[in-house]
Amino acid sequence: MDSGAIRRRLAFGAAVLAVSGALTLSVTGTAQAAPAGGCAGHEVRTLPFRTGVTHVYKHDGYVCAVTVARHSGAAQTMSVSVQARGNRPVVDRGRYRHHAGPVTVHTGHRCVWIKGTVDRYTISSGWILC
Repeated sequence: MDSGAIRRRLAFGAAVLAVSGALTLSVTGTAQAAPAGGCAGHEVRTLPFRTGVTHVYKHDGYVCAVTVARHSGAAQTMSVSVQARGNRPVVDRGRYRHHAGPVTVHTGHRCVWIKGTVDRYTISSGWILC
């Protein structure tokens, strides 16, 4: 094999590695940012209701929740709350186009109560993650 063929093969291999590395970085970044809506950790519950869904995440003693509207567009009344047993709820309430939250609370090993609202419909988890 002549030196020109070796250089072409090396250049092709370097190009393949560069493209695969770029694809890995872009896919990894998108996969972490989109589903969590700003929450760290892994999803432990999905609480669907008529006008939306509340996603619940857990990470290192913290619980985070985001309520997402089924139909985004015009601003509508939305809220999400997380309450660790023995504490007051932490709430994000307002008029949003897509989602309310994220709301994060340190829970340690305590149960949590999650609530989500979009328009006039709501979901309430009861005490979970005990």
